[in-house]
Amino acid sequence: MGTRSGLWNFGNKFFTCGIIGLYVSDRFASVAPVRGSSMSPTLNPGTTSLMGLPIDDYVLVEKRCLQSYKFSHGDVVVFRLVGTFCSSPSNHKESHIKRITALPGEWIGTRRSYDVVKIPEGHCWVEGDNSSSSLDSKSFGPIPLGLVQGRVTHIVWPPQRMGAVERITPQDTISSS
Repeated sequence: MGTRSGLWNFGNKFFTCGIIGLYVSDRFASVAPVRGSSMSPTLNPGTTSLMGLPIDDYVLVEKRCLQSYKFSHGDVVVFRLVGTFCSSPSNHKESHIKRITALPGEWIGTRRSYDVVKIPEGHCWVEGDNSSSSLDSKSFGPIPLGLVQGRVTHIVWPPQRMGAVERITPQDTISSS
């Protein structure tokens, strides 16, 4: 009879910890893998393991910013593309990590084209740090703030790269008139 009670207590504690963990990852913070080189050198700068395989960065994603959608120029954010924004119709659940370069009401012009776009209310303009290999707002336009899942604050893996992610603002693309 003691084994049954012990199993019940273990299961109950395991379930409770799972619910608390799910609540924390949904409301406050989670960890996300960074795939690809679009944010290099800030994220995934080409670090390799002893066996020559690339090591992906894992980042801490803070979610309290979603309560009021308070973002700043240079914030690195995680978002999902859905519907017409989707870059990969077969994987609409894929997360993307990019840097905010313009906020609602601002005008943005890009280095490669002569286009100037006004960012609509409730949207932002995102770009990768490595523009030569980044699928970003230059390809799909402004993204709705409702698709943003959180702000990247720290690199948590690999250990030699642990630390805060800098907020960098490209000076030549923003105009707030």
